Amino acid sequence: MADAATPQELPRPDRPRFFWPGGLSARLLTLTILFVALGGALALPPALAAFEEQWLLDRIRAAELASLAPEVAPDRVVSEQLSAQLLQGAGVERVAIQTDGMRRLVLGGPTLARAPYVVDLRHQAPTSWLAAPFRTLLGGEGRRVRVVAEPRFRRADFVEIVAPDAELKRAMVSYLWKLVLVTAFVSGMAGLLVYLSLNLFLVRPMQRITHAMERFRADPDDPQARVELSGRRDEIGRAEAELGRMQADLRAALNSRARLAALGEAVAKINHDLRNMLTSAQIASERLAALKDPKVSQALPRLERALDRAVKLATDVLTYGKTQEAAPEPRPVRLAAALEAAAEEARLSDDGVRLVSEVGRADQVSADADQLHRILVNLLRNAREAIEHQADRTEPGRIRVTLAQADGVSVVSVADNGPGLPDRARERLFQPFAGSSRADGAGLGLAIARELAQGHGGDLVLAQSGATGAVFELRLPGAPPRATTQRRAKSSA
Repeated sequence: MADAATPQELPRPDRPRFFWPGGLSARLLTLTILFVALGGALALPPALAAFEEQWLLDRIRAAELASLAPEVAPDRVVSEQLSAQLLQGAGVERVAIQTDGMRRLVLGGPTLARAPYVVDLRHQAPTSWLAAPFRTLLGGEGRRVRVVAEPRFRRADFVEIVAPDAELKRAMVSYLWKLVLVTAFVSGMAGLLVYLSLNLFLVRPMQRITHAMERFRADPDDPQARVELSGRRDEIGRAEAELGRMQADLRAALNSRARLAALGEAVAKINHDLRNMLTSAQIASERLAALKDPKVSQALPRLERALDRAVKLATDVLTYGKTQEAAPEPRPVRLAAALEAAAEEARLSDDGVRLVSEVGRADQVSADADQLHRILVNLLRNAREAIEHQADRTEPGRIRVTLAQADGVSVVSVADNGPGLPDRARERLFQPFAGSSRADGAGLGLAIARELAQGHGGDLVLAQSGATGAVFELRLPGAPPRATTQRRAKSSA
């Protein structure tokens, strides 16, 4: 392939590392673990707050049960020894109960050196509830907590205890480490599972697509560079399908470009010899002009026009592959005369495929005469060949040409009664070497015709195609006055 890079010109790049340290898989694993760990960290404050609340409630219930001992003791009095045992068993230092607005100390302990901080479990705002564990963990040593809660086992306004928070702090630290270990384990396992799942369903397919793109870039002709379709219906499957189509289109474009380059090189080699032969033909035509034969004199102008066009075409030899078309020189051109000349070169005849022109003799279009001739010849020749290659044809072939002008644009319609164009030909109709519907066609005629039309600022499009034939529309800017209008004006005068 002439214009495509070969493996020697463009070495195949190293396959990128999708794993550690900078690959997509490693980043995905790291991000998954971090997000799961962040979720676990956000769950720590409410978990610690719930643990602290439950621990304090357990102390409240144990102290409430211990406070029932004086009520069943003789004379409702317990000894100091029994009181100390009850307080130690409940894990508190004091127990008080308020009934009917009267607060009384049920079980007393040693005198407190400093006032404890208060935790009221009856009325706790969410912010203070979440902040309580951190106040306990970050507080100093030797502190005590005073807890107030609703009673469960007796009738009272509330139950109040005083307890050292050292044991609570130790329990919370132990619970915190357990939470951290569980969160780390869950984060790692969740990250690993999510990583394996995403790596299987996303990363690996992307690696396959990326690898196919790299191989295609290094060598478009490599059969292994084609992406393998997995048949998935999601975005990955769509990406694979679109990449496959893109590779096919690029291969076709590269093949067309290579063929154009080869064509340009071949034409360049024969250009010199062709111009010499055409010069000899012109000299022969000049000698024929000296003869007084009427038949020669009648045919000679057409021969001279054909030779002039051939010489000009040979001068601009690389019409499509190597150089661009010369800029058109639009001027008013009688369309009927141009159609007759093009029909003769396209080999239309009354005995075979016939031209049916509905164009007035004086109707004009604004175009470069030579380029318009080439466009019409390509359209008429393609239509004739399509009709002649149609199997089981019963009616005679005809090509109908009409002219319409509107909004400053001339539209030349070329309609045939052939078989129409197959679907596969419509997709790449104007693509060089790919738009032909016949095995022996090069697919250059319509591509050249459209390029010439677009050079005028217009276009060539397929307006209709079906079982009754095809219709092409040549749109050219500029609309010289119609002949019918001029004739009517003369007749009115």
